[in-house]
Amino acid sequence: MMMLFANRLSQDQIAQLRNRFGERLRQDVSLANYTAARVGGKADFVLTVQSAEDLESAMRDLWALEVPFTILGSGANVLVSDHGVRGVVILNRAQRFEIQAEQEPPTVWAESGANLGLIARTVARHGLSGLEWAATIPGTLGGAIYGNAGAHGQDMAGTLILAEILHRERGKETWTCERLAYGYRTSALKREPGKAVILSGLLKLNRSTREAVQAQMDAFIAYRKRTQPPGASMGSVFKNPPGDYAGRLIEQAGLKGTRVGGVEVSPVHANFFVTNENATASDYWHLICLVRQRVYETFGVALELEIERIGDWLDEDTNV
Repeated sequence: MMMLFANRLSQDQIAQLRNRFGERLRQDVSLANYTAARVGGKADFVLTVQSAEDLESAMRDLWALEVPFTILGSGANVLVSDHGVRGVVILNRAQRFEIQAEQEPPTVWAESGANLGLIARTVARHGLSGLEWAATIPGTLGGAIYGNAGAHGQDMAGTLILAEILHRERGKETWTCERLAYGYRTSALKREPGKAVILSGLLKLNRSTREAVQAQMDAFIAYRKRTQPPGASMGSVFKNPPGDYAGRLIEQAGLKGTRVGGVEVSPVHANFFVTNENATASDYWHLICLVRQRVYETFGVALELEIERIGDWLDEDTNV
């Protein structure tokens, strides 16, 4: 059976990578430990970056060497193939952020690997509002900017002021929301992957009180605990179709509790799939295909993925 695998790196490329990164470059690393779903195969190579400057330098080298790359932050909203990922997986640990509370309006600047929920909880302690919606989002700022993350009727498109982008051909640039061309859970960067990476972002805040911000945040956290399952999952699997909810359609199609291997449609929220220790990425993908087919047969609605698949996949899986 033909496999849709990307080419492995040449010996010359590997030698140049080792010369550039030395012991920082780790080989044959399981990615299951770096993804929210806790599934996936090995990366050919893994490189951890600790700052925006480190990320920029690494990206310039990888582009110069024509080495394929994948950037992982928290590993949320991605499904890594059991067959692994070719090239270099960059673990983005650029996590510095700074609150500018004295400015008008107040802002927070953060590197792309910073945890969005942590940023939200920290600005709340300063009595600054605007990120309450993000308190329970497990992903990084970079992932949120890339995919226009959102919750409770708010999203990154309404929060971001500027993003610092490293473009392959044009170098460092500052992008506004208009240039990012945001749509529902998408952006210009997501529509054209590989051409640019996010180094940092500047978010707008509002003045409030610590008590008011914390009360709103606590309400959102309580809502999440009531409506979303605990345990390993990738978050929402499908985008909500216009005027409806993916979870409602999946539930009405009778699919809550449906299981393939070690992955189950959550009985708590049908747009969340939860995994056990025996789960595989193939289980996850085949459950996705089953759910999407059943919803289409029942309602005539073609659910669109919110998650992204990365790595090598069987040819039979690519067009489902």
